[in-house]
Amino acid sequence: MIPAEDLQCLKVLAVRGGCRGPIFVSTQSIGEMLGISQQTASRRLKSLESAGLITRNLAADGQHVTVTKAGEEVLIREYQEYCRIFSEGGENHYLLSGSVVSGIGEGKYYMSLGPYKEQFTAALGFEPYPGTLNIRLVPSSLAIRKKIDALDWTRIKGFSTDGRTFGDARCIPCRIGTIKCGIVVPGRTHYPDDLLEVIAPVALRRRLGVEDNDSINVEVGP
Repeated sequence: MIPAEDLQCLKVLAVRGGCRGPIFVSTQSIGEMLGISQQTASRRLKSLESAGLITRNLAADGQHVTVTKAGEEVLIREYQEYCRIFSEGGENHYLLSGSVVSGIGEGKYYMSLGPYKEQFTAALGFEPYPGTLNIRLVPSSLAIRKKIDALDWTRIKGFSTDGRTFGDARCIPCRIGTIKCGIVVPGRTHYPDDLLEVIAPVALRRRLGVEDNDSINVEVGP
């Protein structure tokens, strides 16, 4: 468990942009933001570095600091706790975090098939854009994913056409920001636990302005 005072320092670094790359800070600037002395600010930075939550490159008049993936996960868990506190759904509200990855283009094909499109529209309340946004979950979201798997999903029935059989799938409503979306899981076995396929009425990459490796959050709940 990260000490509360270190967590506060980590938040300040993240707010300054430390999750996106190195930021230049001094112990004086950190101290002023946190209302502590330079010496105390220095100790907190050293503590975060020792815990592997930040990396530092020292300079004569300060340092370049980057929040590591481990540091991001600490902040994500903190965010998830606040979401549970303030969401109307309480324990029925779930937040999944991950990064955008490229798929192999199958989503566009399957989302263009009439029988699938009709069922997804009925289940989710929107006609899906022909394509999916693929998200690789961070390790801390895997336990949350298992809880979501236990919720009530809508079955999407398979069908046959032109001598080819298409299997079942399942879906559940979700949101990315204010965009109404749906998580889709194909019926095939051994589907990766850390991969999400998300559909929406719009092209999510274009609407959100995201590229591979960009961080993204998906909310499931009331």
